[in-house]
Amino acid sequence: MAKHKKKVAIFDVDGTIFRSSLLIEFVETLIQEGIFKAGTEKIYDKYYRNWLDRKDSYEKYINKVVEAFDKNLKGVKYDDFVKIAREVANFHKDRVYRYTRNLVDELKKKNYFLLAISNSPKIILDEFCKKLGFDKVYGRIYEIDKKEKFTGKTLYTDVISDKAKILQRAIAKENLIIRGSIGVGDTESDVAFLNMVDRPICFNPNKKLWDFARKSGWEIVVERKDVIYNFGTAKH
Repeated sequence: MAKHKKKVAIFDVDGTIFRSSLLIEFVETLIQEGIFKAGTEKIYDKYYRNWLDRKDSYEKYINKVVEAFDKNLKGVKYDDFVKIAREVANFHKDRVYRYTRNLVDELKKKNYFLLAISNSPKIILDEFCKKLGFDKVYGRIYEIDKKEKFTGKTLYTDVISDKAKILQRAIAKENLIIRGSIGVGDTESDVAFLNMVDRPICFNPNKKLWDFARKSGWEIVVERKDVIYNFGTAKH
């Protein structure tokens, strides 16, 4: 008997479910615990201040955090990495947006296949998404040598760098259907997979995604303090 196909809902995680970036919190803790060398934060501090003061973009800031992570990963013990990842995920597990948390719960009850995608390390994503009930998690995976230490090399970059490709892969491997599908993202990097789903939702979008969503007639939702604003699908 053929297996019944499920509808799919795909969520970006950082800034869409989690009210920050798991990678940022992870890097900060790795520095505090001495796993990453002291002074690593100097790579991104200036960009953080510029973003905080609204002088420059969040994208430049997060790209510098990625740079700091990549420069310090080589030689880190796998066990230390996993230990810190679990601590960070557990500490931040409830720091989520109400709108997306409730949407995940609603779709889970409707038997959707829940797919999470992020450029944060998969190890921390697995821990964070476990409580939320995601069926599949895609994140960055890193090579480990025979001594159980990271080599600094990122694996499967051709897959994780293309969120639309990830969605196509999941549909094929997990016996899913695109009809009735839902996608939630917050930046222009999510446009590729949002274009594929039946109901694209731009949640707390940056300016580029906001503009694209308005032109495309996509749903825009903004959560600010304890208020959720739904801008519907008005097309200009």
